[in-house]
Amino acid sequence: MSWFQKSFTLPSKSRGSYLITDEVVKNLPEIKDYKIGLLNLFVQHTSCGLSLNENWDSDVREDMSDALDRLAPEDKKGTLYRHSAEGLDDMPVRA
Repeated sequence: MSWFQKSFTLPSKSRGSYLITDEVVKNLPEIKDYKIGLLNLFVQHTSCGLSLNENWDSDVREDMSDALDRLAPEDKKGTLYRHSAEGLDDMPVRA
């Protein structure tokens, strides 16, 4: 049994839900050497999360983004959330 560890950086994106499969595969060419295994992804950013969703319909990502926006709306005035030590959201502006 073998394993390896590697770090890579994903491009910055604005708030939303994004498909990152191609980026992961591009940054992990070693993955082709494995027939079965487990991939652990660890994101080192406080404003980012990972979810697994089916990818048949691109509306799934839109629905996920809409649901997250309703659950945790952007705090443009700095009054919605108690944790304010970091300041306002540091995510890039939507393109």
